[in-house]
Amino acid sequence: MNHSQWKTRRTRKLLGETVEESPAYIEAGYALALGQAVYDRRTELGLSQAELARRADMTQPQISNIEGGDSVPTLPLLTRLAKAMDASLTIDLDGDTSAFVFTAHDSRPPHAAPSDGRSPAA
Repeated sequence: MNHSQWKTRRTRKLLGETVEESPAYIEAGYALALGQAVYDRRTELGLSQAELARRADMTQPQISNIEGGDSVPTLPLLTRLAKAMDASLTIDLDGDTSAFVFTAHDSRPPHAAPSDGRSPAA
């Protein structure tokens, strides 16, 4: 097959062809979506990467790597990031879609769970 016969993943989807996505491709999508959520919240707050890093006890290159989708932070690190950005992190992984949303604490509904990390049933 020559290169002129290759079709991109997007083209194959548009043509109605079945496109199987590798686990690595899916993971990369999650990392990019999470990085975008961190970037969006950080810029909403008007923080530099260096300032967010300071607040989260991290380094600026670590923040850059997360925002660029180059690394996936651990749960404890995500907790520190959310706290540093005065927000709650909601992660919704549902089949082919994913969503990562940082919600400011001041906009949380009154019935929301406490911010001490415990579930209401604890």
